[in-house]
Amino acid sequence: MVQLYNLHPFGSQQVVPCKQEPEEFCGGGRDALFVAAGSKVEAFAVAGQELCQPRCVFSTLGRVLRLAYSEAGDYLVAIEEKNKATFLRAYVNWRSKRTENSRVCIRMVGHNVEAPFGETFRDQMSIVEMPLSEAPLCISCCPVKGDLLVGCTQELVLFSLKYHIINEELSVLDFERSLIIHIDNITPVEISFCLGYIGVMSELDVLILKLDSDPKNGGSVFYHSHQTSNPVQQEEEGISDTISQIETDDFVICQKPMELLGEKSKQSGISVTLEATGLTDENVKYFCVQHLLYRHFTPDISSYVSPDDIKLHSLQLLPIYQTSFLTSNGKNSSQEKELLSLFCFFSLPHVGYLYMVVKSVELLSVYQYPEKSQQAVLTPQFLHVITSNNLQCFTVRCSAAAAREEDPYMDTTLKACPPVSMDVCALRIQLFIGLKAICHFKNHILLLTKADPDAVPEKRESPKRLLYRKDTSVKHKTPVAGAGWNLYIVNTISPVQLYKEMVDYSNMYRTVKTQSCIHLLSEAHLLVRAALMDAQELDPGEKAELLEAFKESCGHLGDCYSRLDTQYSHLALPYYKMSGLSMAEVLARMDVAVEDGSQKYERGLLFYINHSLYENLDEELSEELAAKVVQIFHVADPKQLPHVLCSPSMKNVNPLTAMSYLRKLDTSGFSSILGTLTKAAIALRMGDLDMHRNEMKSHSEMKLVCGFILEPRLLIQQRKGQVVPTELAVHLKETQPGLLVASVLGLQKNNKIGIEEADSFFKVLCGKDEDTIPQLLVDFWEAQLVACLPDIVLQELCFKLTSQYIWRLSRRQPPDTTPLRTSEDLINACSHYGLIYPWVNILISSDSLADKNYIQDLSKLQSLICGPSFDIASIIPFLEPLSEDSLAGLSVHVLCRTRLKEHAQCIDTLLDRCPEAVIPYAHHQLKEENRTLWWKKLLPELCQRVKCGGEKYQFYLSLLKETLSVVAVELELRDFLNVLPEDGTAAFFLPYLLYCSRKKSLT
Repeated sequence: MVQLYNLHPFGSQQVVPCKQEPEEFCGGGRDALFVAAGSKVEAFAVAGQELCQPRCVFSTLGRVLRLAYSEAGDYLVAIEEKNKATFLRAYVNWRSKRTENSRVCIRMVGHNVEAPFGETFRDQMSIVEMPLSEAPLCISCCPVKGDLLVGCTQELVLFSLKYHIINEELSVLDFERSLIIHIDNITPVEISFCLGYIGVMSELDVLILKLDSDPKNGGSVFYHSHQTSNPVQQEEEGISDTISQIETDDFVICQKPMELLGEKSKQSGISVTLEATGLTDENVKYFCVQHLLYRHFTPDISSYVSPDDIKLHSLQLLPIYQTSFLTSNGKNSSQEKELLSLFCFFSLPHVGYLYMVVKSVELLSVYQYPEKSQQAVLTPQFLHVITSNNLQCFTVRCSAAAAREEDPYMDTTLKACPPVSMDVCALRIQLFIGLKAICHFKNHILLLTKADPDAVPEKRESPKRLLYRKDTSVKHKTPVAGAGWNLYIVNTISPVQLYKEMVDYSNMYRTVKTQSCIHLLSEAHLLVRAALMDAQELDPGEKAELLEAFKESCGHLGDCYSRLDTQYSHLALPYYKMSGLSMAEVLARMDVAVEDGSQKYERGLLFYINHSLYENLDEELSEELAAKVVQIFHVADPKQLPHVLCSPSMKNVNPLTAMSYLRKLDTSGFSSILGTLTKAAIALRMGDLDMHRNEMKSHSEMKLVCGFILEPRLLIQQRKGQVVPTELAVHLKETQPGLLVASVLGLQKNNKIGIEEADSFFKVLCGKDEDTIPQLLVDFWEAQLVACLPDIVLQELCFKLTSQYIWRLSRRQPPDTTPLRTSEDLINACSHYGLIYPWVNILISSDSLADKNYIQDLSKLQSLICGPSFDIASIIPFLEPLSEDSLAGLSVHVLCRTRLKEHAQCIDTLLDRCPEAVIPYAHHQLKEENRTLWWKKLLPELCQRVKCGGEKYQFYLSLLKETLSVVAVELELRDFLNVLPEDGTAAFFLPYLLYCSRKKSLT
């Protein structure tokens, strides 16, 4: 369905002062218009104040059949006819053609220009002749690279644009025939070429191909994408032969209409073969071909249809490039262009088709014309169609499709774009008498009109009848001066000006037909978006004006969706975000009162406010706007009131007003734990501690934790990117620190807060800098370890705890608050805290100078080292502050060496520092593979110390006796004798020898 609006996309028009009736014409970039008539081409200026002023004239070989201009290379190419023969010629450096009699250089394609002759090319026009084996039928220039594609009867020839460097200051433009594409079963009437994409159109067929430069898909000069031996093709060729045999004057057999997308289009029966003809391997850019689209049309044999009513026309490939227009400030040159999306348009006399053909092949829009069309041109903003007497302007969906290709965040809560499936509309139907041809370039439309003096006005018939009549468009008999033809330049108005007209036009639908208002505002939005996507040549002022219009259009669409109760109401949020409006500005422009004085708030408005209160962390609403928000949710969604009041944006809400609404919530049957916590927080703001305590006591601690999980902003808020504890969190730190730690742990467990964010919260809450760790944060780390959260990096958490324990022990720094858990609590509750080895208690039993907090930190550190989870090697470098001179430091160092299985070194250390712990250490640690240390390390060491005597002689002797009793049990008699010292006294060892001998006899 096509909607019709009466807008004014066309501005002024001027007549081009051509001397003869134009045969072909085309635009030349921003500043030139070429008109071919007779055997001459006239160039006119179309920029600045010299609009439609003649620039130059140059002669052609004969009558011009086709004309095309390439902005890349700034050359003009023409198919010319002379003596019933056709020629292909390119006009290079045409700007130097001052007069018609100026010298012109004519050369063959590929002609090698030497340096002495090259200087003559600097100031004169060159004509490059390109011979072909078949007569050229149609031409197309790549808008980016400037390569030329020529369509012949059975082949397409690709000429690559080249620049021959003559010297540092001069290069000569030339072409190289680099590729021949052999195509069977289709004769091109029109072709279109863009960055390797090829569109071929016959009278009833359209074929879209892509030349691929991937060498993996080919390995020789010829590449066949569709073999002639394909069974599908053989079958269709057989059918074709059969049809040709049975066709008579009485019967005409037609194929069915066909649409094949992607790989299926290979089944079209059209054979495509590539033949590389470049002189060097580097010039071979394309190795294979991909089939993207094939469509075949047939006449409706159920009615009488003229052949002219089913012929295709106006094939066009329209590229859209990467832009990032909302973030980019610079201009992109043609060399920097990167193809984002490509669109293909072709048309029947009464229906036009627009496809997207890059990442996927998809039919975007179908255009139904009210009259028989003669020609059409597609632009990023509009589709312009001419009938015999009307110039019609339709909207297109190219920018909507390209926006989704360019931006991965499109159609989310961040960004939105009107849908591709939205109905197209006709903005204007402008009367012109005798329209014959149309051409578009930049912001100009070229129209050729020719009045028919014999035309008789006919009765206008319905569109349905128009589909089957040869030509029933209205023709007016109008007296025309001279030959009755004119060539017009119609200037389209600026996108911003048309956008403003569309916005004004939409106001008439604002209260009557909201859907029509949204549709027209969406069209205005797409118009500005398309202009921004095609903004490479805009100056900064024009681009800034477009960006301002873009943001304004987003605001208008946000207003519509916030007031409209549809399934798309959620779009109010992304459109308001793209508009750049603050939440206060959006609320100020809300007209929420309806005619009868009652108030109704739609889903789009609630959805926007809800998300904004969560996301706009740095914007604080005034007391008046905050009260307005509370009143809106009290009426429309009272369950959300506690969440709304917890937002940082609602900081300025009057506490008495908020409390009154929360109490109304209780009386309405919507009371909840979240409402209780919100009332407790507001009571704290009001200074009413009794009310606060009563609210907090009304539920168990577990329920309170659940309430905080439902609404983390009761405890933690963010402002300007920084974590800010709430007044309630500060109060809980002093009165219920255990509840606070449990609540933050619950938030982390439910992914409501990150690890670093939680650490920062406790540091800010306790007023500590980055280098100081408060005890409440240590309590939180210990709680994390006890809870065994799945997203916690265990070693990192253990490292943070041990580092803090070591720091406090080395400085004898007591915790700033009373720890929530003792070492015994942690050992009983958490498997990561292990039982402390028995010999450790003997080692530190004589340290009577340590206070309670010091002992607790030491026990926690020892327990963590004794646990099964900690990687001991990672903490060794950080033990240096904890000196071994103290018993606490000694115990930690010996524990770490023990975990690293350095038992021999530990035995030496204990014998020197605390011999009382040696035997308990040996009993606990020297087991299994370490048992040999009893006789290899401990026994010789004790024997040596006993031999040396000294103050501890008796103590070492008792240790030696206990060691010998263990060794005697473990070893056989011969082995026992071998480990005894050679200078020992036999009488001393005799009891152990007797024990070994008796043990041997018993076995």
